[in-house]
Amino acid sequence: MKLGFFMMPVHPVGRNYTETLMEDREAIILCDRLGFTEAFCGEHLTDRIENIPNSMMFLASFVDATKTIKLGTAVINLPYFHPLIVASNAAMLDNLLKGRFLFGIGAGILRSDAEAIELPESDRQAKFAESIEHIIALWTGSAPYNIKGKFWNISTEKNLAPQYGLGNIVPTYQKPHPPIVGAIGSPESKSVAAMGRRGWLPVSSNLVHARFLKGHWEGYVRGATEAGRTADISEWRVGRSVFVNEDDKVARAYGKTDPNSPYRQYFSHLGGKVLGHGGHRGFKADDSVPNEKVDLDYMVENLVIAGSVNSVVDQILALREQAGEFGTLNLANPNWTDKALARHSLELMAEKVLPAVNAASLRAAAE
Repeated sequence: MKLGFFMMPVHPVGRNYTETLMEDREAIILCDRLGFTEAFCGEHLTDRIENIPNSMMFLASFVDATKTIKLGTAVINLPYFHPLIVASNAAMLDNLLKGRFLFGIGAGILRSDAEAIELPESDRQAKFAESIEHIIALWTGSAPYNIKGKFWNISTEKNLAPQYGLGNIVPTYQKPHPPIVGAIGSPESKSVAAMGRRGWLPVSSNLVHARFLKGHWEGYVRGATEAGRTADISEWRVGRSVFVNEDDKVARAYGKTDPNSPYRQYFSHLGGKVLGHGGHRGFKADDSVPNEKVDLDYMVENLVIAGSVNSVVDQILALREQAGEFGTLNLANPNWTDKALARHSLELMAEKVLPAVNAASLRAAAE
């Protein structure tokens, strides 16, 4: 198992914006130093709590600040932008990072964003599907472009001038293009089989109960098999909220029970959004649990892994036993309410928990 990082920044209202950006940068730079293999960053246009409006711009700030960690968008909301702009900007970032770029994409779920740009809900999924087709065509084709669609037409036929370099977009560094990553955010995702068919890399959200994870992978495998592909479970990423400390009481308080716990704030905000749209089932340990029981305490207790090193190792091994031997555990990053505790948790994950999990997995495989 490898360690990754998922940053959908969730900072309390009233925090200095510049300070939160610096904190978010510090987290990813630390992950790079600790040997995390990848870090993803989300984006929203109209959200002061989830505070990054342009994930590619943010990730570009790490070109010289990181050395080995791969950096991904999670996600670019494709219906919001012209495909040519997304394709060329992503290709540029892929070159700046010399292939350390992962292209995470989605259809956009924040309704205030859609309202602000006057995107009808009826067009959202259709624009997403058309956009990615146009982007791939731009990355893998060459000028003169003549790409037709319902929402966008892209042509450079009339003004093609190759002697001046006019007509082609900039090339990607990775060939045929950067890896495409898709997020799985619902209990039984309708899109996961399509990801498998297309060979996109799957990431299961930290906002769904562990009991649904195995179904995510089974759906992905089904799609891959339909397309004649062999799905590699090492490419599956699973997101979880994890906090570890040598002191089990400190870990449980900061990770779950303290009223000021950043993990409580995280689920109050993101979990509250999900519940507001009727997404109770995704948090339930069993379908028999009434919706009214799915409150903040319930979400934190069931979806946050917290404890001492040995406790967290046992909880992650149980998670892998339940879900399957996924390749990367992507840690969700809440606000650094206590900077020292937050940094130390990441250090313990890399230096103590990860080696112990992998050693236990090797022993189990040898038995």
